[in-house]
Amino acid sequence: MKSKLSILIVLIAISCGSLKSTLKNVDNATPKPAVINGHYLISEYSNDLKYGYNKDYPINIGFENEKYGDKSVNYFFEALLGISGEKISYKKVDSCCPFPTNRSVMGGGILDIYEISFEGKEKKVLLYVNIFDKGKILCPKGFKLKK
Repeated sequence: MKSKLSILIVLIAISCGSLKSTLKNVDNATPKPAVINGHYLISEYSNDLKYGYNKDYPINIGFENEKYGDKSVNYFFEALLGISGEKISYKKVDSCCPFPTNRSVMGGGILDIYEISFEGKEKKVLLYVNIFDKGKILCPKGFKLKK
């Protein structure tokens, strides 16, 4: 139900022409990372504490086709481990923050919010993910990359 409401809000905002993007790190010319062993081959760490944790600095995954956006998200999260090497689990918990994009059939998109849990720990974090637009895909603070 929340998804349908979010899509309705995006459509209304687009039709009114009042939707402005607050995203700061979109670069649709950025190439996608290679996929190896079921995950993106990410080699760089973010120095920005906001990367992924702030709605204005989401992880911009992009997609080749809207129907396969979830696959790209899985490739991203499968590349990550907890800072001490622990396995992570992730689940989409909400959507928010409509923005304009020409990479959607609707002319707008919404960010997905994922809750990440760390094996053996109570700690959970939320990360903002943009499946529509691309940007340099980095490892957020508090995580490390699989080898």
